[in-house]
Amino acid sequence: MKAKILEVCVGKPRDMIVNGQTERSGIHKSPITGSVALGLAKLAGDGQANLKYRGGREKAVYVYSADYYPDWQRVLGKDPLEPSQFGQNLTVDGFPDEAVHIGDRFRVGTALMEVAQPRIPCAKIAARVELEDFSNEFLMAGRLGYYLYTLKTGEVQAGDSMERVRAAAHGVTVAKLCRSVFSEAHDLEVIKLALEFP
Repeated sequence: MKAKILEVCVGKPRDMIVNGQTERSGIHKSPITGSVALGLAKLAGDGQANLKYRGGREKAVYVYSADYYPDWQRVLGKDPLEPSQFGQNLTVDGFPDEAVHIGDRFRVGTALMEVAQPRIPCAKIAARVELEDFSNEFLMAGRLGYYLYTLKTGEVQAGDSMERVRAAAHGVTVAKLCRSVFSEAHDLEVIKLALEFP
């Protein structure tokens, strides 16, 4: 199963206003043309301000499905949405959270990647879209996107395929894990399965 990579976006940390305070963030990213190196910890030219919560090998690339864009266009009153509207590195035509499992492996351009975890939104995403409490709305909608872990470095560009080469056997999707963690009735068995991948 394949999806097309619509955009590859990178950006360096910069100052932004978050809840009335100036903070550094790498959430603002711009599309790039041509091939870019996908390394162990990030795409070439990309950066994160807070490496405790963002970036690193287990969060090397943030993927978001364009399947969710129509809903967010209505919520945000924006059509089209801006490139990397939610701070994602890759916008893909397909592979929403409901169809991707923790531990799935993908060929992304020439790199080999593994799905590590969902993206957990912070206040900076609300500041990015200029909508108060959007981080909670984003979380509750369950359309979070996911981080990829680098297994083998390579190159990627817009127009490349993101191809699933192995599906995790446990069947825990990104969406299912999010519901299990963030709903009032935590499903500990689902969480345990996800933690034990592959």
